[in-house]
Amino acid sequence: MVEFAPLSVPLERRLQTFAVLQLIFSYLALYLVCYIVFIGLLFTRFWMISILYAIWWYLDRATPRRGGRQSALLRGATIWKYLKDYFPISLVKTAELDPSRNYLAGFHPHGVLATGAFANLCTEGTGFSSVFPGIRSHLMLMYCCFWVPVFRDYAMSTGLVSSDEESAVQILSRKRGGNLLSIVVGGVQESLIARPGAYKLVLRNRKGFIRLALTHGADLVPIFSFGENDIYDQVENSPGTWLRWFQDRLHKSTKCSIPLFYGRGVFQYSFGLMPYRRPITTVVGKPIEVQKTPHPSQEEVDRLHQRYIKELENLFEAHKLKYNVPKDQHLEIC
Repeated sequence: MVEFAPLSVPLERRLQTFAVLQLIFSYLALYLVCYIVFIGLLFTRFWMISILYAIWWYLDRATPRRGGRQSALLRGATIWKYLKDYFPISLVKTAELDPSRNYLAGFHPHGVLATGAFANLCTEGTGFSSVFPGIRSHLMLMYCCFWVPVFRDYAMSTGLVSSDEESAVQILSRKRGGNLLSIVVGGVQESLIARPGAYKLVLRNRKGFIRLALTHGADLVPIFSFGENDIYDQVENSPGTWLRWFQDRLHKSTKCSIPLFYGRGVFQYSFGLMPYRRPITTVVGKPIEVQKTPHPSQEEVDRLHQRYIKELENLFEAHKLKYNVPKDQHLEIC
């Protein structure tokens, strides 16, 4: 039986729904629309628009790997306040970040679409610049996303940068400090296990970000987003199922995969791609001081990695009861 939304929904809630709908559209379809429009214009009298953009695109091609190009106007747009209020999403600080230092943050868990990561770190919806004054936030996104015309510029304007080493080096080596580079460490593999009540992280063998922190002397910041996994359900894809086999094969060959997720609809509550209205609370942990080690040994990387996992577990345990996580529930690191 389909449960339809009442006609008397307040305007405020309709605006919240619209804000989330445009984000889902950006995740799932905007890149395709950008390609269609870019190519389609070539066969109209407006063909010069695509040609001029292509020239700009070529000249600007390295920008996603050089720290991007943020827009305070877009990051501070009112629409992100409505996005935040839909769930709602909250940003919690447990320690100060020194603006004279650079930081490398691990964001956990990925969730289906990393909604909390985007809302907190790429917009002012939760007031990031007020919570952490003097800190400029960047979030890594797969480099292939920056191959899409216009979409690339939109992504960079929010603080998204290319997820490769060159990009990280550009940000973490800035001498004046004040930069927070966040990596959703679990990546696509972790998105495949995101479902309500799950606290399983793909982290055991993810050590590249640890080596980066040591190489550049960037303090490590653990971030845990409570509720990130609760806003969508997924089709059953346990290891051994045909769906998981297909998803793993796709990831192995393309480095991407497709979580088959579902939530509610825009005008009804029974099915669709809109997330559930469930709270997300992103807790930023205390920085782990890192001494610059230009050529860290594997032993040094492993030691810091173990400390990072321990600090992340402590962060989870210290806050879980506040955010409705059962007392006997612990992080599962794989």
